[in-house]
Amino acid sequence: MDEIVSDQPQSFAWGVWNKRHPILIKQIQDSFPYPAEIRRALDALLEETISGDIQQLPSDAHDAALWHLWDRGWYGRPWLSAPFLWAESFFYRRLLEAVGYFRPGPWQGVDLFGPAKAAELATPAVAAELAALHDVAGEPIAAQRRALLEASLWGNRADLGFRITAAAEGATTDLAADDSVALWSILDAAPNPVVHLVADNAGRELLADLILVDQMLATGAAARVVMHVKPQPYYVSDATGADVVAVLRRIGEGPGTAAKTAQRLWNALSDGTVGLRTHPFWCAPLPYRDLPYELADDLSRATLVILKGDLNYRRLVGDRAWPPTTPFAELTAYFPAPVATLRTLKSDVAVGLTAQTIAKLDATGTAWRTSGEYALIQVHSK
Repeated sequence: MDEIVSDQPQSFAWGVWNKRHPILIKQIQDSFPYPAEIRRALDALLEETISGDIQQLPSDAHDAALWHLWDRGWYGRPWLSAPFLWAESFFYRRLLEAVGYFRPGPWQGVDLFGPAKAAELATPAVAAELAALHDVAGEPIAAQRRALLEASLWGNRADLGFRITAAAEGATTDLAADDSVALWSILDAAPNPVVHLVADNAGRELLADLILVDQMLATGAAARVVMHVKPQPYYVSDATGADVVAVLRRIGEGPGTAAKTAQRLWNALSDGTVGLRTHPFWCAPLPYRDLPYELADDLSRATLVILKGDLNYRRLVGDRAWPPTTPFAELTAYFPAPVATLRTLKSDVAVGLTAQTIAKLDATGTAWRTSGEYALIQVHSK
């Protein structure tokens, strides 16, 4: 099956380059008092991605050799002709180069998406979600599980990159696949379940993820949780270690139940009940079939690996034009542990759907694969 590329006008991938990225570049330029040379570098990158050829990182970039290794012969070719997964990942690495994220100077280590992440945590919606925790805590465990799992799932709609061109958040939502019973069954059957959660976005999504982690630990669904985050800013709002701390502090500012949740999570991180890890591969332009040995070995020790979000899904099943009835288990059989995906549909890839579900979604007359109005909970238990 062919990899998805971006050269078909009006396709979703084409729109990312021609509609989303120009807005993103302007937002970044408006968020910081960058000097002229950085602003010119951002403008040049945008022009290159739309109408130019892919240029390599400077030879003195700390990871130039790694990106040379990850290349599949795309340097020197038009951006839109390269595989969408590879090219989009390299775009975000080039963004960091343009703003001097890794270079000595005043902008070194400054998260170019930081202002947007912070603004989201300050919204009334976050305050309302924290206040609602008191009511959720009073529900039976089954109801808590459902509420917090779905909060983590639909929190993926808060992806700041997606919201640049997405419809309003009030749109109708639905589950196109729901393997949540299988997810909980895997954990309930294990004597000391260890969950690895590969995070996606910071802000509201990470807030929901952390609250779900706390619920799993408090109810025994997990004896230990390992959270994997990005080693650097990536894909607009992806979570880093600094974002985990920022979100924990925001939860701690909430009333009653929220504050207690934050304290439990803080203690769990301190004593190792919740582990926080990262790896360069989380920012690689490669599918998970290419997991490096040490990361695959780490994940293989999990009772269940939960992958959050659209990009993790694309990397798991392969960013290809699969027929949507292609079995999820068939495409994920290689993964080193039982795996679950919590993902709202925001790109073309979708697998593991029944013919009846596809007919229902097609009948809506909407771009259901990319609208963010539908979601998947899919599990392969090995």
